[in-house]
Amino acid sequence: MNSFFARKFVIQGIFIAIAAIIVIRLFYIQIIDDSYLLSANNNVLRKVVVYPARGVIYDRDGNVLVQNEPVYDLLVTPREAKEIDTALLCQIIDIDKSGFETRMNKARTHSPYRASIFEKQLSASIYARLQEHLYKFRGFYVQNRTVRSYPDSIAPQLSGFIQEVNDKDIERSGGFYRPGDYIGGAGIERSYEDLLRGQRGVKNQMVDALNRPKGIFMEGKYDTLAVSGEGLISTIDQDLQVLAEKLMNGKAGSVVAIEPSTGEILSFVSAPSYDPNLMVGRERGNNYMKLLNDENRPLFIRPIQASYPPGSVFKVVSALTAQQAGLIDEHTIFNCPGGYRYGRGGRAIMRCTHVCGPTDLVRSIQRSCNTYYGHTYAKMIDSRGMSGPKAYDLWREGLHKFGLGVKLGIDLPGERAGLVPTSDFYTKRFGSDKWSSSYNISLSIGQGELGITPLQMANVMAIVANRGFYYRPHLVKGIGEKKIIKEEFTEKMSAGVDAKYYEPVIEGMSRVVNMPGGTGYSLRINGIEMCGKTGTAQNPHGKHHAVFFAFAPRENPKIAIAVFVENAGYGGVWAGPIASMMVEKYINDTITMPKYVQDRIYNAHFLPEPEKEDVKKDSVEKKKDALKTPPKSAQMPGSKKEYYVHHSQVRNRYE
Repeated sequence: MNSFFARKFVIQGIFIAIAAIIVIRLFYIQIIDDSYLLSANNNVLRKVVVYPARGVIYDRDGNVLVQNEPVYDLLVTPREAKEIDTALLCQIIDIDKSGFETRMNKARTHSPYRASIFEKQLSASIYARLQEHLYKFRGFYVQNRTVRSYPDSIAPQLSGFIQEVNDKDIERSGGFYRPGDYIGGAGIERSYEDLLRGQRGVKNQMVDALNRPKGIFMEGKYDTLAVSGEGLISTIDQDLQVLAEKLMNGKAGSVVAIEPSTGEILSFVSAPSYDPNLMVGRERGNNYMKLLNDENRPLFIRPIQASYPPGSVFKVVSALTAQQAGLIDEHTIFNCPGGYRYGRGGRAIMRCTHVCGPTDLVRSIQRSCNTYYGHTYAKMIDSRGMSGPKAYDLWREGLHKFGLGVKLGIDLPGERAGLVPTSDFYTKRFGSDKWSSSYNISLSIGQGELGITPLQMANVMAIVANRGFYYRPHLVKGIGEKKIIKEEFTEKMSAGVDAKYYEPVIEGMSRVVNMPGGTGYSLRINGIEMCGKTGTAQNPHGKHHAVFFAFAPRENPKIAIAVFVENAGYGGVWAGPIASMMVEKYINDTITMPKYVQDRIYNAHFLPEPEKEDVKKDSVEKKKDALKTPPKSAQMPGSKKEYYVHHSQVRNRYE
């Protein structure tokens, strides 16, 4: 009897244990593990992400600069991808068997139950072929999206490009982006990403066992609509931009043109350039690496990232800040015997390009007199009743008000501030704070350690055109249908110099272009009084750099421009004609410059020829040898002897 009851309890215990296991398993499957739910849903229901169209970018007159075109991503749910014709699929989308396996393994790693991208950006023609056979590839389906297209293939450094998000992008977005999404990678696309990207939608689609669409779930009750991104109206004048890019073809350098009354950038050219359509499509990665490794650095945005000695344009700033400080006026005369002597006993000399004789302020601008500005800088640093470093700090503060040595705040990522060294830099270099103007006299003519960007050069011209103020240079003048402009681009910025001090400077700039004998006289435009300054910077590593700065017309200016052509030669010969043609094109919509001059500019090629491999090897070996035996000057950095020797041999000058 006891044995019977014992067996009864054992059997009951077994049944209870089995029942408990079943209940626990059901609880796990239905509540904890969602793989079966996902698998079931994927058999009958597919959530399709609807990507919005990015906002279109227009030029200032409504012409399309950047638009969208459709592409197709092929997605796969690995668990559902069974018994498919692998060879046919590979043939259609142009991949090999190993490529198929690699993609499939990556998808399984992501999730066996969730769809992920198998192949990105299929063209319309490939999609058409794939659509005919898609029913044969269970677990695969196509998702529509758009990529960027550039109808005129211009302004790539301005517009930028889009790229696939990385882990940092996803983290910074707080989960908005998902793997496989696209984000602005550079230019306006990056700066205005939050406005351009729009809002994703979701479409719930029913499918059968063969992965064929069978309609919309619940008549779209649970679908959400995609919202397109905001359109942007850029400040760029398309015709002027096209002209500038043609003129800079085969050259390295920058062109920046600004409307002084608004700060709107009319033309923004970084040369050499590239076709922005290379950054779209399945070959984007390969194209990007080619551009990245290009010796001419087309991805380098020269207008905001390259820093050059300002030269002649800096003399304009020196003349204005010295007048404001009460140290000179338009009647101040300095004698120019062909150079400015400085240092102990005047043993060192900063040479001038001419023997100018007695020179006043207007003539100093017209003749670009180095001697005049050597004396002016000496007054700024040595004649203000304070130590050199303190006087220098006041001088440096004045430059900052002109936007030199600081970021201007353009709506592009990657802007650099240029360089205006601190007084501490020189105190450390000279080993004492008892220094004077003769220690860094090359700053007086915009050389030495000074460096400003082409955007800052053009902005200085805008300040002079406005007689003392500027608006932050910007590339977008209207956002969305309401054409909203960011508040920071409507703020009027003072350069800290009274308007009355600009007239003698402007008169000197006008004489450069419009008076016989001026270095820019060949660049004059009939009916337009252009005020400008030619420049030629000697380059120790090759041919001189050509520079030209200008604004026009003199009254009610409409355009301020800076042109910098690397390794070209004289500014009046190469940079000046580019600026002159652009000014006339923008104001009069004509170009009257002689055709032979136009042809010379269009056909000029100053880019270095690619080095052969054996030449490269020799160059590398020479550099290694040079590093083993550094010059004496490198062995005694910061010494006064080194500094005086260096600056007594300065020959970089802007004519």
